[in-house]
Parts: sequence; C-alpha cells; structure tokens
Amino acid sequence: MLARIAALRRIGLICGPGSRREVWTGSRQSDTDNAKPLEDVKILDLTRVLAGPFATMNLGDLGAEVIKVERPGAGDDTRTWGPPFVGKESTYFLSVNRNKKSIAVNMKDPKGVKIIKELAAVCDVFVENYIPGKLSAMGLGYEDIDKIAPHIVYCSITGYGQTGPLSQRAGYDAVASAISGLMNITGPEDGDPVRPGVAMTDLATGLYAYGAIMAGLIQRYKTGKGLFIDCNLLSSQVACLTQVAANYLIGQKEAKRWGTAHGSIVPYQAFKTKDGYLVVGAGNNQQFATMCKILNLPELIDDCKYKTNHLRVQNRKELIKILSARFKEEITNEWLHLFEGSGVPYGPINNMKNVFAEPQLSNFPNTIY
Repeated sequence: MLARIAALRRIGLICGPGSRREVWTGSRQSDTDNAKPLEDVKILDLTRVLAGPFATMNLGDLGAEVIKVERPGAGDDTRTWGPPFVGKESTYFLSVNRNKKSIAVNMKDPKGVKIIKELAAVCDVFVENYIPGKLSAMGLGYEDIDKIAPHIVYCSITGYGQTGPLSQRAGYDAVASAISGLMNITGPEDGDPVRPGVAMTDLATGLYAYGAIMAGLIQRYKTGKGLFIDCNLLSSQVACLTQVAANYLIGQKEAKRWGTAHGSIVPYQAFKTKDGYLVVGAGNNQQFATMCKILNLPELIDDCKYKTNHLRVQNRKELIKILSARFKEEITNEWLHLFEGSGVPYGPINNMKNVFAEPQLSNFPNTIY
C-alpha cells in the first residue's frame, strides 16, 4: 500500500501530510495572504452528473484539491450531454467540473477498489452519489472507509436517502422536483406544471452537501474524528419549499402556481412592457406608494382597496389589471430609467446575451465571461 501511495505522489495525484499544493488559478501562491481556505484539504470525488460535482467544484473553488474518479472509457455521463461541446467535452460537464483532477478507475475490479481505498486513506473528504448499498457491496461504503480512514468526512448524495421505500430509486432532478412539490408550484397560474429552467433541486442539494462538508471539517477539527453525511435530492428540495410548506403544515393551505407572481405579496411579478418584461416588487406600503407615483397613478395610493398588502392580495386581479395596462405604455429602458434610485426593487427579464452584458457583473472579480 505504501508503495502505491508513493507512486501516486510521484504522478501528482496526492501529496504527503502537511505539504502545500498549488491551486489551479493560473498563478503560483507563495504567501499566506493568497492562500485559500481549503488549501491542503483533499477531496476524493466519486460523484457524477450535477449535484455531487457542483458540491465538489465549490470546494475546489475554495482551494481544495479535488480528485475526480470516473469510469474508464465513458467517464462522467455529462461528458456527452451536448451539443454544445468544447473539443470533445460538453459545456455541461465543463460547467461543474473546474478545479479538478480526473482519474479513471474500474471499481468493479478488486484492484480498482484497492486504489480507491488507498486514496481515501490520504484524503480528508470522500463524496459519492451512488444508490444506497452499491458502494458497500464493493467494499467502499462508509463502514469500509471508516476502518482505514477514521478521519474521513464521508458524504453520500442520493435521490431519496439511505432508507425508505424510494431509497433504491435513481435520483434525477426533474423527478425529485416533481415528487417534492416544486414542479407543482412552478408555472403559469392556469397552466401546466413547469420544470425550472435550471436543475434547481440538484443545485440546492449540491449546496446543502457543500455546507455539510464544510461543517464536517470543522467538527473533525474539534473532535479528531470523521463522520457520515446523508444528503439527498428529496429532503433538500422539500426543505427549500420554506413558506410554501409552512403555509400547508400550519394553515392547511394547498399551494398553487402563480407564474411570476407571489402568493403573499402584491404587486411582485413580471409586467409586460412595450418591448419586453420588467419585474417589480412592492414589499411594503412605502414601496407601493413610490411605484404608483412613478407610474403616474397616484390615485391608487389612498384607494381603500390597496392601502395595505393584505388588501392588495385580496384585490389582486383588479390592481394587476390596472398596473399591467400602464406598464405596456412604455419600453423597458424607459421604466428602468424611471425606477432608478427609487428604492423599489425592479429589474428586466434578461436573456443570456443581456445577462453577460450586465455591467454589474464586472464588479465580481471571480465571474468569468
């Protein structure tokens, strides 16, 4: 085992305890001022597709050394999810796998299992997203890894958790989005359920896993012991239902689809303009009054039907009809000019071209576009 670890060190896959690693930023980090928070933390990443790779990519962004383990030949499924491609790699794969090193290991072969165990012994974090029991059958479950690496923070990302009637199902974002209720509350008010434009259930689960792993590292620092983290798509998305879930659990109020609108705040939605759409939110009475002045509809401010948010919710249809007619009278840029500096939350619905032409993005030094 020691000979194999030495060989892995020679080819740069792992490094000895306490040694410094360069973070893949294009420049050498030579002092503590430039050190990233997770520098010298090693992540063994056995995840594929989105939730797991998104979590480990974020850990890599903070300086962790991420060793991604893939199937020989095909690799991660998302390598072929295109077009578009950059060379032979799909942009989907590239979007969630930066800051990583990749090796191909056949884990169905005992030699491959041995390699994974040897890597786990010198890593800090082990992340996988296999159906519960599959890695245990290979000798790579938490109990197996804990024996050789009791310091390990072992994170299992699944569709539906470790136990229960759905635990053996494969977890895909759209399906978990449907079962969790997210799809039921997404879409036009009188239309069909809609899948969100990006895989929000996968991404939320990845962020939960990322945060749990960070907490796990702190816990290990305090206790000197590793731990097991159970993270899954279903519970992550149900947790993200927040006030929608609370409305049902406390008030037995069944949720519905609102399109771009909000069930508890009026107005807070997209309005069609002469040439596009503008989202405006009036979360309090002052913002509503300011919006009415901008729209040159001052008579609405003191109208007894709209004096409070509760009343505006009750009289939603009539109020939105009035506001919608006014917004259609001007182009989006004119509304942007009128709302500037007002204190009312507002913004256009941008396509991707406009997103990456947004000047505000230039203020974020880690945004690459």
